[in-house]
Amino acid sequence: QVHLVESGGGLVQAGDPLRLSCAASVRSLCSYIIGWFRQAPVRQREFVAAINDTGTHTTYSDSVKGRFTISRDNAKNTVYLQMNGLKPEEAALYYCATSRWTTRTSAAYDDWGRGTQVTVSS
Repeated sequence: QVHLVESGGGLVQAGDPLRLSCAASVRSLCSYIIGWFRQAPVRQREFVAAINDTGTHTTYSDSVKGRFTISRDNAKNTVYLQMNGLKPEEAALYYCATSRWTTRTSAAYDDWGRGTQVTVSS
């Protein structure tokens, strides 16, 4: 089991950038695909982005494509989510999770962090 800890959330104004981090407890994070998801109150968990084990392939939801960038530093066991142009409706609890496959389906992800809260004021 991989223990993940998200950080970097906070309160920003609409249009501001924010960078989230996902730190792992294991040195073998490079073996895993990492995905970012978000969930707002009374809404379903939503796929945001994913990155393969080597960082050479990324995928994004249509709603964030061009504004968000997922990256990883396997030497630091950390995956990042750079978010630019944040919108008020993107306020949510943001989670990272591990998977063996590059997929947008949350059920395919095994280990989850507890999330970091992002609040966007208009």
